Amino acid sequence: MITIMKKPIFTLLLCASGMMGLQAQTLTFKTAKFKVGDEVGYKSPDFNATGWRDIRVTDNWDNQGVPADTRFAWYRIEMRLDKKMLEQSDLKEYLEFDLGPIDDADEAYLNGERIGKTGGMPGDKGGYASAWSQPRRYLVKADSKCIRWDATNVLTVRCYSGNHPGGMFGREGVRVRVPSRVDGTSFAISPQKHADKHSIAVELKSRYASSVSGTMKVELVDPETEEVVNTLNQKVSSLREGKPVKVNVEYDPSRMFLAKATFTEKKSGLSITSSYQPPYILTPPAPATPRFNTTDIYGVRPGSPIHFRFGVSGERPMKITSPDLPSGLSINPDNGALSGSLAKAGGYTFTVVAENAKGKAEQKFTIRVGSKIALTPPMGWNSWNCWGLSVTQDKVISSAKALIEKGLADYGYAYMNIDDGWEAPQRNADGTIAVNEKFPSMKELGDWLHSEGLKFGIYSSPGDLTCGGYLGSIDHELQDAESYNSWGVDYLKYDWCGYGRKHATEPDNQTVASFVRPYLLMERCLRQQPRDIFYSLCQYGMADVWKWGEAVDANSWRTTGDITDTWASMYDIGFVRQAALQPYAKPGHWNDPDMLIVGKVGWSANLRDSRLTPDEQYTHISLWTLLASNMLIGCDLAQLDDFTISLLCNNEVNAVNQDILGIQAKRDIVDGDIQIWTRPLSDGSRAVGIFNVGTEPQKVDFGKYLKELELEGISSVRDLWRQKNLSTSDLRYYIPTHGVRYLKVK
Repeated sequence: MITIMKKPIFTLLLCASGMMGLQAQTLTFKTAKFKVGDEVGYKSPDFNATGWRDIRVTDNWDNQGVPADTRFAWYRIEMRLDKKMLEQSDLKEYLEFDLGPIDDADEAYLNGERIGKTGGMPGDKGGYASAWSQPRRYLVKADSKCIRWDATNVLTVRCYSGNHPGGMFGREGVRVRVPSRVDGTSFAISPQKHADKHSIAVELKSRYASSVSGTMKVELVDPETEEVVNTLNQKVSSLREGKPVKVNVEYDPSRMFLAKATFTEKKSGLSITSSYQPPYILTPPAPATPRFNTTDIYGVRPGSPIHFRFGVSGERPMKITSPDLPSGLSINPDNGALSGSLAKAGGYTFTVVAENAKGKAEQKFTIRVGSKIALTPPMGWNSWNCWGLSVTQDKVISSAKALIEKGLADYGYAYMNIDDGWEAPQRNADGTIAVNEKFPSMKELGDWLHSEGLKFGIYSSPGDLTCGGYLGSIDHELQDAESYNSWGVDYLKYDWCGYGRKHATEPDNQTVASFVRPYLLMERCLRQQPRDIFYSLCQYGMADVWKWGEAVDANSWRTTGDITDTWASMYDIGFVRQAALQPYAKPGHWNDPDMLIVGKVGWSANLRDSRLTPDEQYTHISLWTLLASNMLIGCDLAQLDDFTISLLCNNEVNAVNQDILGIQAKRDIVDGDIQIWTRPLSDGSRAVGIFNVGTEPQKVDFGKYLKELELEGISSVRDLWRQKNLSTSDLRYYIPTHGVRYLKVK
């Protein structure tokens, strides 16, 4: 076992100091008065809001009966601000309003005076700009004339929703307080890599101009044994806004541990603490000899063009060939790109050989020509979570090159999907869809992707406009399907968005048929094309889409709203909303709990590392593979780090997702914070995820669940992440907070 250095190197970059004070009183509001519409008078504290309804500020307005086509709405909260709140703070400079996240843009007013704004409204100079993922925290000077101390104050929030859902949805509600100095201090902890050395950067900073002094302590702790590996104590003087304290500590990424940072203010003794888990890599390096990592089965309809890339890891250069390739097919020996077509239905099995200077490997591969495509879930990339509406053809090409160069294509990631933002403002004179200036040639893009054995995906909406306000496909469905065919498109993400306005006016809009209608129409248009186009419904699980998605020949369907890179979002979507959907997944038709939220994401601006902890990311990938989910990466592929590559390129973990039996996992055990999900595999074994969804690490005796799981008499247990066999007699496992032990059991 490799251990962390006993004396890690701490490099002091800067230090500073000050003082801190009493705990601040916090006012919390879970509900507000609410009004759909937009009138400037709503911000006035004297406005008569008698007719306004009550609404929760902890949940989007869509979930509370507000029409899906609502654009503008206002929230109103009345509160008494007692001047004694100032006495409980040694700072006494600000009143802080923490509104949480708001979908999509907002303006906040206190007694009619604007105190903050996030995002852009229609009519603003820069136009509408969504900022749905950003928390709103607005500061008002304590001596501001807009505050009415010892009296009733009115907070009003004007919200604009570019597409549903909309409104305020902070789980903690709206919080108001007079912060003390310690409340202005915070830690920012992040991983660093220089050459082959890994370190964590610990930065203590303050949001306030007033200085603070005290002591900063950083500990490295083994979370399983609770051993403190090393401790650093650093005096802090003159800490204030713009003058942070920074230290670096080296660590070994092969071992799991926690970095605990504490700042204690000198005068009051009050402290803030932050814990951080640096990324740690469990996936062993791939051998230099060739190794096949992709599924051994592929579905295609008779006569449709075939585009498939054999994923083989190993030292390059490498040649990939077949001695018994069926007539009509060819393989590019340099990149393993399979192309051609097969006219007759049936099964075609042949041998694929990969050879390099280190050795040779073979795989039996079967093409099933028939009515089914997508025999395993799609693996690839989507542009939205990193590029948003700023996506361009050059960015797609550079992302595809990164997919290849960083080895992801060697593990089955093949779809390169353009999300929203490619459409021109107007259609061509003949009604066909036009691309904007960011995409010089969709046909050339598709041809280049296919030459590399990759697949080409695109995005549209059954409505007049897409989520980003670009042209949808309504009344042009067949023309658009024909355009996709001419460009070589292999995947269509069809997003409800703008159709919500039309749907709201339909007399039968409460029936399942009204939700089916636009998707059935596009399905018929796609099936008229002489190529296979993976059909992905994106309508957020409305009308129990999993019950009728197969009927419109969808290959996958979104089961929830958009995922974000937080534990709360991932837990709700993965553990709560998927638990009952196991019966609806099968080869050719998959539940889709949304994209992978690992790596650097940010929705086109200020890309940042995923906010999921390393353990939460192991849980995320483990659960998504158990769920037979679409495995679409959402991050910037050019900035993939070693940890994220190790998450995405574990061939044994990915093999569970791609298992040809195609059965989604079931949640078999819920025992407090421990959940056990199992998935039967085609070789007779079972994939088992033992998840700890609680806030404390746990030691779990897996053996006590074997009878209930019908796994008595197991002959082998394999750790899929570590790719090593475990004891069949000692089945006790340490599972960290929000972590997983991922097993293959026979």
